[in-house]
Amino acid sequence: SKACIPYLKKSKIAHILNLSPPLNLNPLWFKQHCAYTIAKYGMSMCVLGMAEEFKGEIAVNALWPKTAIHTAAMDMLGGSGIESQCRKVDIIADAAYSIFKRPKTFTGNFVIDENILKDEGVENFDIYAVKPGHPLIPDFFLDEQPDTITKKMESRGPPPELREEKSQPPPKPRSGAVEETFRIVKDSLSDDVVKATQAIYQFELSGEDGGTWFLDLKSQGGNVGYGEPSDRADVVMSMSTEDFVKMFSGKLKPTMAFMSGKLKIKGNMALAIKLEKLMSQMNAKL
Repeated sequence: SKACIPYLKKSKIAHILNLSPPLNLNPLWFKQHCAYTIAKYGMSMCVLGMAEEFKGEIAVNALWPKTAIHTAAMDMLGGSGIESQCRKVDIIADAAYSIFKRPKTFTGNFVIDENILKDEGVENFDIYAVKPGHPLIPDFFLDEQPDTITKKMESRGPPPELREEKSQPPPKPRSGAVEETFRIVKDSLSDDVVKATQAIYQFELSGEDGGTWFLDLKSQGGNVGYGEPSDRADVVMSMSTEDFVKMFSGKLKPTMAFMSGKLKIKGNMALAIKLEKLMSQMNAKL
């Protein structure tokens, strides 16, 4: 912006648009990713300051998506199938265009893509969905809490096309549910799975039937069990036993669990994503 400002001042309709969120000081948005939050909020504070500094000369606004947008970053963080819970990048492009059409007096605003397009008269947002009708992941920093969205999504159950395969919902976790989950996981292991994964996972589970468990996908044939693995774990995941069973049975997406603070991950994130892909293969058995 420093390099462009002299030229922008000569324009009759100059705009600076930051892709940054509304400033929301709820501690929820700091506890899992403080450095990322500081970086994004720094951009948002630039909007506040620069909008005032260049008032009447340059419009300075922020744009942020209401839902997750399908990008390479989402594929990396969310793994296979995450795109069905996202919108296309088209919604950001259309929202940005709506901002750029406005006069310089439209400045200092924190715009949510869906809201400004509603103002433009858009009513059908399915056109922006990668998979129309599928529940969407909310983006970070917005007022509606991820935990609330998680409960809404779980209450809806699986999308219609999956209900035939899972006509009855899995039973609620009970004593021994974690052990039974690991038994099924063990029966699903193979040399091919081990070769494709090459990682050791450690689970720190709280609640009934909790404790420390491991999934070794480095040794021949793979192994699971109670206690710490014989070799150092590549990924350590901490969560409740109830959420663990939900996650492995497909009722709780790891991405959503992580966003809402139900799942904490230490170690190699790329290997954590590999585990999500493995879980999706086991859902039918679990």
